[in-house]
Amino acid sequence: MIAPKGPGSATLEDLLAIDEEARRCELIEGELVDREAGSGRHGAAQGRLFRVLGPFDRRARPSGPSGWSFATDADVYFDVHNTLRPDVVGWRRERLAELPSVVPVRLVPDWTCEVLSTNKRNDLVKKKRVYHRHRVGHYWIADPADETLAVYRWAAEGYLEVLTAERGERVRAEPFDAIELDVGVLFGADPAD
Repeated sequence: MIAPKGPGSATLEDLLAIDEEARRCELIEGELVDREAGSGRHGAAQGRLFRVLGPFDRRARPSGPSGWSFATDADVYFDVHNTLRPDVVGWRRERLAELPSVVPVRLVPDWTCEVLSTNKRNDLVKKKRVYHRHRVGHYWIADPADETLAVYRWAAEGYLEVLTAERGERVRAEPFDAIELDVGVLFGADPAD
């Protein structure tokens, strides 16, 4: 890995200087931060969330959920010192009709979700600050250890927690409140038939 000039001074250029095959880090507040491999539970929760939101992942239609584009582990540029890689990220299609093929995506998302793992301090503090500063409308935290989901809505003063739910609960979580979400499904429960 290329050493940046000093603490907090790494930029997108430093991140992109790392060979793409070896690039397992993100740029958080000017620091190159290694993303440790997630546990099986982390990966499963990430994949299940992506599938649960599938009905929204299509062009706008007159009825039913739609109007979003999603990605997992996409590098997203926020500013010169912050290129983050949310576990799951989404843009409203009226703002981003098609996901670009270039790295990083240079449009601030409308929604992000982090699945907590060993780097949870970054997710709960540093990345949350970056998302708020750049006005990401909604931020979700999925915690496989506690089997909980927290939903935050952007407000000028800071993120407002609008929902906390646990396995066994069915909720309508904004901005995807057009469908009911079985929180347990994110953590391995079978979907109700």
